Amino acid sequence: MSTSDNFDPAELAKFSDLAHRWWDVESEFRPLHQINPLRLDWIESLVPLAGKRVLDVGCGGGILADSMARKGADVLGIDLATKALKVAQLHALEAQTDGVSYREISAENLAAEQPATFDVVTCMEMLEHVPDPARVVTACAELVKPGGYVFFSTINRNAKAFLFAIVGAEYLLNLIPRGTHEYAKLIKPSELAGYCRAAALDMEQVRGMEYNPLTRHYWLSGNTSVNYMLATRRM
Repeated sequence: MSTSDNFDPAELAKFSDLAHRWWDVESEFRPLHQINPLRLDWIESLVPLAGKRVLDVGCGGGILADSMARKGADVLGIDLATKALKVAQLHALEAQTDGVSYREISAENLAAEQPATFDVVTCMEMLEHVPDPARVVTACAELVKPGGYVFFSTINRNAKAFLFAIVGAEYLLNLIPRGTHEYAKLIKPSELAGYCRAAALDMEQVRGMEYNPLTRHYWLSGNTSVNYMLATRRM
């Protein structure tokens, strides 16, 4: 693989086809809107964003990138899904969000172009959609400044995650479109931790994310059996 081909065209097509619905809070992206405050507050609890230069890898329609900019960060969101990026740019204009910009480029190519540039790098709900997640982790590590934070979120690979994140979320509850996730691409916390160690990222914190389908309530916990997030730091 070259530095620019660590992507799956079918995965990009999935999100491009739904691009116009990114900012509809009752659409297929409702779960992202619901968990975004949890992700944002967790990131802010470890590193206040005001005045920081932040990169959001796999930003999609800009839900997290936009909210980080509203906390006072200077945010660059990158993705390879052209339509989603256009939606993100349009929303920033309509919402008059200062401090956020978007660019169509891979993390690997940006790392070659701008190494050690960002105070904070986020890569949320993206690793399970690329052929080689370890390379994305390495690129994120190269993009952050020494002492800077890199945040990841993804889905565990086990029977419970298959039942909850795929069968439940996609087929029973219809929370997200069917076919959004492939079981074989899900990533165990131990595997992601290994990618981070290999990229010289030190583990700072691990958090699980849980969901009650009856109350439609999400919360953070110590349970990483399904959805989980890692906070790491380049030392």
